[in-house]
Amino acid sequence: MPGSVSRVVATVLGTRVDTAFALMGNGNAWLIDALPTAGIAVVPVRHEAATVAAADAYGRASRRLAVATTTYGPGFTNALTPLAEAALARTPLLLVAGGPPTSGLRDFDVDQMGMARACGAQVFAATAADAATVTRQALDAVADGPVVLLLPDDQAELPTVSSEEPAPAPEDHPGPDVREAARLLAQAESPLVLAGRGADDSLTALARRLGADVATTAPATGFFRGVDGVRDLGICGGFASPGGAAAIAAADVVLVAGAGLNDFTMAHGAAFGRHARVIQVDRREGPTHPRVDLFLRGDAGVVCRALLSALAGVDRDPTPEPVVGHPAGDPLAPDGRLDPRSLFTRLDALLPPDRIVVTDGGHFLAWPCTYLSVPGPEHLILVGTAFRSIGLGFPSAVGVAAAAAGRTTVLVTGDGGGLMGLADAESLLRVVRDTDGRCVIVVVNDAAYGAEIHQYATRGVDPAAMLIPEVDFAALLGSLGARSQVVRTLDDLESLRDHRDGTLVLDCRVSRDVVAPFLHRAANDSATRSRR
Repeated sequence: MPGSVSRVVATVLGTRVDTAFALMGNGNAWLIDALPTAGIAVVPVRHEAATVAAADAYGRASRRLAVATTTYGPGFTNALTPLAEAALARTPLLLVAGGPPTSGLRDFDVDQMGMARACGAQVFAATAADAATVTRQALDAVADGPVVLLLPDDQAELPTVSSEEPAPAPEDHPGPDVREAARLLAQAESPLVLAGRGADDSLTALARRLGADVATTAPATGFFRGVDGVRDLGICGGFASPGGAAAIAAADVVLVAGAGLNDFTMAHGAAFGRHARVIQVDRREGPTHPRVDLFLRGDAGVVCRALLSALAGVDRDPTPEPVVGHPAGDPLAPDGRLDPRSLFTRLDALLPPDRIVVTDGGHFLAWPCTYLSVPGPEHLILVGTAFRSIGLGFPSAVGVAAAAAGRTTVLVTGDGGGLMGLADAESLLRVVRDTDGRCVIVVVNDAAYGAEIHQYATRGVDPAAMLIPEVDFAALLGSLGARSQVVRTLDDLESLRDHRDGTLVLDCRVSRDVVAPFLHRAANDSATRSRR
C-alpha cells in the first residue's frame, strides 16, 4: 500500500468509514486532504469539540463508525471533554489527531497520549513503518469504546516503507453460564427487563416469554415501542413517570441488558426496590453498579438467546394494569412564562413523527426525555449525560443531521449550553441546508443555569453567577439563516405546522420555577451528603 502515512491512514479508514468530522490544522491537513480520495465525506466544523461530539452523535444515530480529526496541541485538548463523554458512554469512535513528533515533545506540545488515556481512550500512533497495520488495529479496538490514533508531526508526510497484511480477526469468546440467571427469572413474581443501547431483539422475545414489565434507559427510548405481550413502563430512573417508577420499584428480579446503570438510570440508587435481585449483562469485565447481584459477561444478544433456551418451558402473561404518566402541566407557570411540561406536551403533538431528538445537558433535559416520544432506538441522542457536560448540543446535532436520512432533526438545548456551543450553530444550519434536511431547534430559555439554581440557590448560594441575561436566540440564529420565532405562549408554536424544510428556531421563554423530578432527587442527595 504505497503512499504517505496520511494517505495510507485515509485509505484504510475508507474501508470502514464513510464520514469524518474535521477541523483542519497543521497536524491533520494532509490527512483531511486524503480523506475524500478514500471515499470519506468530510464535514467541517467550527470548534474541535464538535469533531468528537458530532462523530459520537453520528455513530449513535446511524450505528455506523465516524471519524473525528483535529490538529495537535490546543486542537487536541479542545476535544477532550467529548472524548471523555464518548469513553464513559462507550461509543465506538475514532479520533485521528496530529501528535508530537517521534523525537519528543516540543516546547508547545503536551502529553497527548497521557491525556487520551486519562479520558479513558485507547491510543495508537501511526508511523511510516506501520501505518496500515496500526490503523487497522485502531479500527478493531473501537468496539470497546473511543480510540485515538495519533499522526506524529514528523511522520504525516513520510512515504510508508512496508505493506502490512491485516491482523487476524479476534476469536469469539464463549458465552457465560446463564443457569443461575435463568433460575432467578423463572422464579420471579414481578420480573423487569431493562434495555440499554447494547440490547437487541432477543431481549424482546425474552421479555415476552417471562411476561415481564419492560423499561429502557433514556438513550434506548422506544426499544419496546409497538411490542405486544409486555407492559412498557418507559424510561427507568430519574426520567420515569410516577406510575412507571412505582412499577419498576416493585420488581423482584431485574434483568439489565446492554446498559451501564449510571445515576440517571438508577435515580441515584433509588430506582429498584430494596430487595430486588439485579442481573446485569454486559461486555465489560465486571458489574457497573453496587446493586448488581449477578453479572453475566458477554454480548447482550448472545446471553439473551442463551437465556431464552434455558427458559424454554416458561410462558407467562403480562401485567395488564396501565401506569400513570407524566403530569401535563399548565399553559403558563405562575410567573407568566411557559410551563415546560405543557410546552413539551404540545411540541410532542406538533413535531413531525419521523423525528430524531438530540439534546444538550442541563436541568431542561428532563422535558424532552419525558414528554417527546420517538419512533424507536437511536432516535433520542444524549451526548453529554455520561460526563455531565453541557455545551455539546449544537455540535452533537451536526452529527445527527448528517445521519438523519430523511428524518427531522430536533435539537433541544438550554440557553447556557446553547451559548457554550454556539460556534457550531453555523455548522448545523449548513449541514441541514447541504443535505436538504429539516431541523427544529428548541431553546429552553430560562435565563439561567437551571441545574445550579435548583441545587444551590435554594440552599443559600448567591445566584448571581447562575443567571444569564435573556439572550434572543431567535435573532441570533436568524442572522445565520434560520427561520426563527420567540415562543411565549403555546399558540406561538403553530408556526411548526408550516415548517417543511430548512431550520426553524423556537426560542421558548420558560419558567425556572418548574423543577424536574430528577433534580429534586439530586438536590436532596447533595443536601444529605453535605450534612454528613
